[in-house]
Amino acid sequence: MEYSLYRRKWITGQYQPKVAAYYYREWEDYHMKFHRHDQVEIMYAIKGKCTVETPDHSFSLSKGDLILLNAGKAHRLVVEEGSPCRMLNIEFQFAEKNNPCPSLQDLYQTVPGFRKLLSSAQPYILLKDPDEIYPSLKKLIMELDRKQRGQQEHNVMIQLLLCQILLDVARLNQDTQGRESLMGNIHIRKAVEYLHQHYDQDIKTNQLAAVLHIHEGYFYRIFRKCMGVTPNEYLTQLRMEKAKMLLAYTDIPIIEICGYVGINSRQYFSFLFKKHTNATPSQYRNLARKSEIPGN
Repeated sequence: MEYSLYRRKWITGQYQPKVAAYYYREWEDYHMKFHRHDQVEIMYAIKGKCTVETPDHSFSLSKGDLILLNAGKAHRLVVEEGSPCRMLNIEFQFAEKNNPCPSLQDLYQTVPGFRKLLSSAQPYILLKDPDEIYPSLKKLIMELDRKQRGQQEHNVMIQLLLCQILLDVARLNQDTQGRESLMGNIHIRKAVEYLHQHYDQDIKTNQLAAVLHIHEGYFYRIFRKCMGVTPNEYLTQLRMEKAKMLLAYTDIPIIEICGYVGINSRQYFSFLFKKHTNATPSQYRNLARKSEIPGN
C-alpha cells in the first residue's frame, strides 16, 4: 500500500503517522539507483554535502538541509568521492489512531499551516532547518530505540514528536514561501528567537546583526520586509506584551516591571506602556485584577 501524505483518507478518518524505518548513515562515493518507497521519507543532512535527484529535479543538500519526499516519488542519493555526508533518514506511514494524541484530522482542522501543506500536494519539499527540526528528530530516534527495548510507555511521546515534526515542517514550508529568500527567512527566525530570549537586556539593531553575522543595513531591510515592523518596533511590542502578562498574573511591584522587560527608565516604561495600551501600568493591573481586560 502506498501511504501518500496527501490521501484524503487521512483527514476524513482518525489516522496518525507511524514510523516504519529509521537510520543514521554516513555516505561517501555513493550513487544510489532510482527507487521508490511506499512511505513518506525525510532525509536530513547532518554534515557534509549530497545531492538528491528525482527524474525532473536535482536538489543539493548541506548541513541543516532536509527534504521530504512523498510516497511513490522516484529518487536517488548521490554523494561524491572525498566529500562524505552523514544523514538521518526516517520513513513513516499512517495507521488508525490508537492513543490520545492528535490525529491528522485534528491537525488539519486546527492548524492552518498544516492544512495548507496537505492542500499543496507537493511531491517533495526542500527546507533549511533553523535548528528546530533536528532536535525533535534526534529525540524521536531515542524514543523509538527505547520502544524497541520493550518500553511501551514511550508510544505517546513518539506520537507527539511525530506531530511536532510534521507541524514544524508545515510551518517552515509556509514561512519560506513568499519571502525575499530562504536565507533571509532563516535570519529573521533566528533574530526573533534571540529577541524572545533576551528582551530583558539592552538590545541594539547592530548587536542583532552581529549575532547573525550579517550586515546591519541588510538585516534591518529584510526584517522590516518580513515582519512589517522594524526590529526596535518588534522588540517594543514584545516588551509590552511581557509587561502586560507580568502586571496581570504576578505580584511583582510595578516599579520593578520595567527591569524585567529590559527598559532601564521607569518613566520611559510608563510612557511606552500607556502609548501601547491606553492605560498606565497601575491602571492596567487594577483592570486585570477585576477581569475587565479581555482574555483575563
